[in-house]
Amino acid sequence: MTIRSSILHLTFVHPFNLAGYHETFPAGSYDVLTEYELLYGLSFQAHRRVSTFLRVEARAGVTELLPTTENDLEAALARDTASHEISDATVSISSKETK
Repeated sequence: MTIRSSILHLTFVHPFNLAGYHETFPAGSYDVLTEYELLYGLSFQAHRRVSTFLRVEARAGVTELLPTTENDLEAALARDTASHEISDATVSISSKETK
């Protein structure tokens, strides 16, 4: 089996939650490791995603790879973006009111 991997860097502006985990993760930058396996028997080269992990700095400098899905990460990013846009709108409204 031939495996390839990619690393994606994500930044969350607000603390966030992921499906399947009870803890709230702090805002900040995170790496997402995705592994793909080569599909054999095709007339062209193709890969399929076999795993996705969020790299989290845990206690005392220990790094954990937490299994997750691309859909869960996209949902967390969408909530973070929506929260950021609401915060910006609130600041904008507040600054207009004080003038």
